[in-house]
Amino acid sequence: MSESTHTETERPVVAVVLAGGTGSRLYPASRADRPKQFLQLLGEASLLERTVSRAREVAEEVVVVTRESYAEGVRERAPDADVLVEPAGRDTAPALLYATARIDVAYDDCVVLALPSDHFVGEGFAEAVGRGVNVAAATDRLVTFGVEPTRPETGYGYIEPDADADADGPDADWAPVRSFHEKPDADTAESYVAAGHYWNAGLFAWRPEVFLGAAATSPISELYDALRTADLPAGLAADAVDPDVRAAFDSADPVSVDYAIFEVADDVAVVPVSFRWDDVGSWDALERVVEPDADGTVAAGDVSVRSLDAADNVVAADGAHVSLVGVSGLAVVAWDDRVLVVPKERAQDVKRLVRDLEDRGEF
Repeated sequence: MSESTHTETERPVVAVVLAGGTGSRLYPASRADRPKQFLQLLGEASLLERTVSRAREVAEEVVVVTRESYAEGVRERAPDADVLVEPAGRDTAPALLYATARIDVAYDDCVVLALPSDHFVGEGFAEAVGRGVNVAAATDRLVTFGVEPTRPETGYGYIEPDADADADGPDADWAPVRSFHEKPDADTAESYVAAGHYWNAGLFAWRPEVFLGAAATSPISELYDALRTADLPAGLAADAVDPDVRAAFDSADPVSVDYAIFEVADDVAVVPVSFRWDDVGSWDALERVVEPDADGTVAAGDVSVRSLDAADNVVAADGAHVSLVGVSGLAVVAWDDRVLVVPKERAQDVKRLVRDLEDRGEF
């Protein structure tokens, strides 16, 4: 393990980077053949490359789980990582169950660290995640990381810790989870922050046997049964899929790991973290992670921006010169031969537009 690691466990840490989604709210930069994690929005490195680099700070091995159509792009951007192709896209619970089952065969007595491939993460990641890995290694608990909120955000789920329970984990770095909460309205978000709830960042850690045990009695138990009885290959590079496993994937409902595993498991620990974090899920999010110019406008990608009586805009492009006159509060995006203009306050509605484009075969 690198000298920068903050983990104390002797178990090897295997990072699983989830890279199978598209990120449709970042259209037109994100397209059917160019997912969000491949974008270079925050510098020369793509979001995927930035994530794999972070994972290397705490993990001996990095496994990127993705769909078949993205596999070659993942290999180009993360040549030092193992690439595991999921049999079918069924959201994060089946993907992580498949990855954990394969890792359980490939690596002896390890800790799995699950990371989204397309989030912004600030300084302090290695130390904070190292604490959570230690908790997962030392206890029979599933671990979720709770980001200390900086605002009453309505676009994130929340984790409610059990403040009345006595955590007996290493250095009491964690608390039992009382409940998970879906994305709230504005008033509820304010109450969550006031009550000491955390943002659910989709970061997790577990020992394989703990996760697999939870999956056995979960909504994805049929997929677990197929994996348990399958002759799984020892190496992660082997892409051949047992027919029963493929059939179980094909019949599985798409479901998140939060809903299928963590919200129904009895022994879940939350480890608080305070590093800067954002899921960069829509164009308005860029103003939270990119430094604005004197007019309050942020620019991302390969773009030159000129403004006249314009302020507080988000501009992104893959090689364009964009001029703004007398407008404010807009996201202006130019990628390939596509242009998107949307008020920042309606940036979440881009996903609705994408559904229409998909129906037309234009995405």
